[in-house]
Amino acid sequence: MTEPTPSPDTSPTTPPTTPPPDGSVLVYGADWCGDCRRTKAQLRALDVPFTWVDLVAEPERAEEARAISGRTNIPVVVYSDGSHQVEPSNADVAARLGELGIRFWD
Repeated sequence: MTEPTPSPDTSPTTPPTTPPPDGSVLVYGADWCGDCRRTKAQLRALDVPFTWVDLVAEPERAEEARAISGRTNIPVVVYSDGSHQVEPSNADVAARLGELGIRFWD
């Protein structure tokens, strides 16, 4: 009697999120996206350092954003602890920054 051959695991895998350096925030987005512009403006207003990944200028990096979030929605915001949010509201971003101990004046 032969053992059945196990089928290959075809479930999607998500690579671990690489946190941005130096406690900053990494934002994947595009300038045509209103939510992306809003998130960038909020981070600037709060004086939170962030790195902007322009998916129009660097379309090959869209796969990174999708691998992190499992979705194609933007912005994808990656925090210093490796956590992320997709299309977060300003309140969501502020709450996450507070949880991470990032101090800012509102």
